[in-house]
Amino acid sequence: MTIDAMRGRVRRGPRPGGCFAAAVAACAAILAGGCFGNGNGGGPPDPSAGAPDAAPGGDVWFEEVAAASGLDFRHVNGHRDEHLIPEIVVGGAAWFDLDGDGDLDVYLVQSGRVRQDPVLNPPNQLFRNNGDGTFTDITESSGAGDRRYGMGVATGDYDGDGDVDLYITNFGPNVMLRNNGDGTLTDVTTATGAGDEKWGAGAAFVDYDADGDLDLYITNYIYWSTDVERECVNFLGQPDYCMPQAYEAPAHDTLYRNNGDGTFTDVSVEAGIRADAGNGLGVVCGDFNGDGLVDIYVANDGSKNILWVNRGDGTFRNEALLAGCAVDQDGREKAGMGVDAMDVDDDGDLDLLVVNLDNESDSFYRNQGDYFMEEAAAAGLASISRSFTRFGVAFIDFNNDGLLDLYEANGRVSMQEGPFASGGGGDAYAEPNLLIRGMPGGRFEEVLPRGGVAAPLIHTSRAAAFADFDDDGAVDILVNNIEGRPYLLHNVARPRGRWIGFAVIGAAGSPAIGATLTFYVGSRRVRRDVRTGYSYLAANDPRIHVGLGDAPAAAAATNVVVRWSDGRSERFDGAFPADAYHRLQRGRGAPIE
Repeated sequence: MTIDAMRGRVRRGPRPGGCFAAAVAACAAILAGGCFGNGNGGGPPDPSAGAPDAAPGGDVWFEEVAAASGLDFRHVNGHRDEHLIPEIVVGGAAWFDLDGDGDLDVYLVQSGRVRQDPVLNPPNQLFRNNGDGTFTDITESSGAGDRRYGMGVATGDYDGDGDVDLYITNFGPNVMLRNNGDGTLTDVTTATGAGDEKWGAGAAFVDYDADGDLDLYITNYIYWSTDVERECVNFLGQPDYCMPQAYEAPAHDTLYRNNGDGTFTDVSVEAGIRADAGNGLGVVCGDFNGDGLVDIYVANDGSKNILWVNRGDGTFRNEALLAGCAVDQDGREKAGMGVDAMDVDDDGDLDLLVVNLDNESDSFYRNQGDYFMEEAAAAGLASISRSFTRFGVAFIDFNNDGLLDLYEANGRVSMQEGPFASGGGGDAYAEPNLLIRGMPGGRFEEVLPRGGVAAPLIHTSRAAAFADFDDDGAVDILVNNIEGRPYLLHNVARPRGRWIGFAVIGAAGSPAIGATLTFYVGSRRVRRDVRTGYSYLAANDPRIHVGLGDAPAAAAATNVVVRWSDGRSERFDGAFPADAYHRLQRGRGAPIE
């Protein structure tokens, strides 16, 4: 039996009720002892240990500056003797502008212990961007410190007052934090009616009904409680985390409709979202079939991915199988974690990337207009990704050469032995992250040293949130690490090409989530969507950033058009010069009839 066939089965171990947890990377990989537990995964990496090809030299694109910047946070997952499945999939992160000063602040989601009263858990933490490359912890003064067992975070102005709010997914119930506009947040979960009590994972604000206000989609992982936890073992008979299939309890996702008065209504049943269930983790929204309606794509862990196609009447239909983005090119269901959607090839439609478990390559679905083609192998992504378990991910042009690159945040879900574990301070789940360079012809190649950093960074990474936090035109990365301290990866890539950025803003002054921007630079036509919800358990910089490569100094964007989430469009006349961010606010352009 092949390794692929073995990992697709729930197999009995030597303990009663046992099952195998997750895949091994290859036949030669030997899983070994040591629990995740209280290893010093939060300590500094050991430059002498780590992955092959992680030696100094090569292309250094990022400098890790979290501690120097004041991000004093250490994630706690609460693992002791049991292997409770929430412990291995947690760790959210967000960038958002809390106080409207134009600087992106940081929100890091904490967990704690599954089996204890939430008031005893450490809080989520909020850090204010000081505008000089440093951050100040304002958790206590802001009221941001939710103490439930946290998963992820979504950002959006749900009440249309111009301030960006937070939605926190938890191992139930979830929490809505309203931005008061004065640097503080208020828990309005009960008042809004958005406190879903299932095990929430990914979430995204989305205007699915095109009425101008933000609705909310939540992926739910599995129906699980500590009462139904099983004792699972890995291939050497060691206690380890179960695969979600062990519980045979895929969850239904939740769709909340915004009522326009500060409250939400759960419309999951009437919208058709309850028609299919899955082990939901990642979510991304966009118009995938070009009909002008926003659709919703969900990455499921060990079950078919879902493409909810918007029918325009308040309902959705799952067309993932028909569209070719439910399984891989061989018809296999993979362990989908993080997800992104981007027009990778500048042909005007959204392509999809889903990252998966070790021994499963990335799934790169190239949009053909009416269907998707799975092209991970053809693009060179299969061989690069296969040895790692990937979670946070995004297509970003990090070196501004005009080609989209990839960053993938990695960490196993079953214990391992080998070159990565020692570099993770005794963390048997730790892996280095991957930086993958976009190449001409639609192919990708890995950047070495691994992850684009001079010294190895090896932890169990989950959320990766992307933002140009210092406004220098180069996108940086925030990574939350299980039982460790975060990475703040400052982009220092050289050489870098020219670039252009846009803040697409609604009439109230908050990011216009769901708007689509198109423009030309020379003969190149660019399409980008305004979104914060992609990657894994993350919320990202809402601004649009586009690398322009070796464009001349006089390069500028022209024919700038914004299609707002309600279907109306505006043209913004003039030329917008490169190497700057530009603000496009609703009502200040020329309406297009």
